[in-house]
Amino acid sequence: MTGIQSHLRTYQRFMTVLALLGAFFLSAATGQAETRVTAFSQAVAEAAAGDKALAEFYRARGYKGIWTSRGGKDSSRRRAFLAALAKAGDHGLPVKRYDPKVIKAALKAARTPRERGKLEVQLSRMFLQYASDIRSGIVNPRRIDSGIVRKIPRHDRLSTLNAFAKSSPAGFIKALAPKTPEYLRLMKAKLQLEKKLAKGGWGPKVGAKSLKPGQSGAQVVALRNRLVAMGYMRRSASQSYDAALQKAVQLFQFEHGLPADGVAGKSTIAEINKPVEKRLQQIIVAMERERWMNFPRGKRHILVNLTDFTAKIIDNGKVTFSTRSVVGKNENDRRSPEFSDVMEFMIVNPTWNVPRSIAVKEYLPLLKRNPNAVSYLKVVDSRGRTVSRSGVDFSQYNDKTFPFNLQQKPSNRNALGLVKFMFPNPYNIYLHDTPTKSLFGRNVRAFSHGCIRLQQPFDFAYELLKKQMSNPEAYFQSVLATGKETRIDLKKPVPVHLIYRTAFTTAKGRMNYRRDVYGRDAKIFNALAKAGVALRAVRG
Repeated sequence: MTGIQSHLRTYQRFMTVLALLGAFFLSAATGQAETRVTAFSQAVAEAAAGDKALAEFYRARGYKGIWTSRGGKDSSRRRAFLAALAKAGDHGLPVKRYDPKVIKAALKAARTPRERGKLEVQLSRMFLQYASDIRSGIVNPRRIDSGIVRKIPRHDRLSTLNAFAKSSPAGFIKALAPKTPEYLRLMKAKLQLEKKLAKGGWGPKVGAKSLKPGQSGAQVVALRNRLVAMGYMRRSASQSYDAALQKAVQLFQFEHGLPADGVAGKSTIAEINKPVEKRLQQIIVAMERERWMNFPRGKRHILVNLTDFTAKIIDNGKVTFSTRSVVGKNENDRRSPEFSDVMEFMIVNPTWNVPRSIAVKEYLPLLKRNPNAVSYLKVVDSRGRTVSRSGVDFSQYNDKTFPFNLQQKPSNRNALGLVKFMFPNPYNIYLHDTPTKSLFGRNVRAFSHGCIRLQQPFDFAYELLKKQMSNPEAYFQSVLATGKETRIDLKKPVPVHLIYRTAFTTAKGRMNYRRDVYGRDAKIFNALAKAGVALRAVRG
């Protein structure tokens, strides 16, 4: 197939050049030959021939340029593009892909029409790369981690060029980057940390394993100095772990997803000692992730941050409900995926149809040892009929030949609890209640098989139903009291976004950091670095 495609490309180039030669001889016959224009057009056609979008764009324009004329709109396009590229590093982009110094040198060096024609196409190719990077992200997440199954909003390259050619250059380029408050706050924090990095970072690390209120000495001073450098407290001459330092530690703990007890234990010291470079990496990855979601999220939407172990309802940019969550365990086939979908309904008093992977990996071995194990689960055949365990020899089956399904009837002991929230998707992921309430008291809550468990599922349901009925709590409880599996449709479906952010901001612009529970952010930064993204130390 590769050989055929190669021949097709060669043929297309030949036909393009042939068409241009025909136009040249026709113009020569009428006394209108302009060798300089023809040389430029031929160079454009040849340079664009291997790229479908570029070839179509220039063919439709009669091979006229949009960048390389000395004045007019071409000049304003060059200025706008070069101005944007000068700030590409602010966005955490791979600046060497479109280095403005290289472009300026190429513009100066291109003297002949043929050289300008080649440069014309090169500039368009660079522009399309920049537009794609800043608007939709630099890397393809699906190639980085199988758990990132998000659909990236890639834009048609030909449409992008056509729109740019017809628009105000500066305005068009400015509109490419995400306009979410989160993206803008992340970029502001990035610029601040780059200046901090240029000044040497946050100073010496804290050498103690742990520190607590009432202590004093050099390590307490080191702790205080580092928190001062991070902006958590004002400078002080005190050498003791006093109330001011305890308050600063609590704020730091809160913004780093740690128990806010004011004691600088092992986990807190470890986070305090993280260098500026590490936080910059997290912010750069968060900005890339924000570009992957450069699309309308919904005036009302549900946001589940896997690293923060929370599920929130957002209305017009404000959090109107938040609850703790449990996410997938950090094991193969159990990590919660990242994607967006739409919640359509909830099921009260749900039946749990045990996923086959769980049935054969976890329950079949138990049934082989004891046919009466996990007695709360029904054994069901392919027709939905309950099968008597006494008549089944479970030892004869393996994970491939096991012919039954396992079900758990609605009850307080049901693995899904008393309600589940459905946004049908290929990954069989949903939000649900759970009878295992103790896990919500943990700091790190990665225990599930992939679905998202909610600490306050009833209140979550009330908030969702509030938009479509006057007394959602009374209605929900009346349905619950029947004990029967019941579907409640949402009259207006709600978008759901399962995200993974180890760096995020508050409305006031404060940075929050979380642990990379699945190791995904480390993979993403490595991919960004290979693409040319680099940490900067900016003196300002």
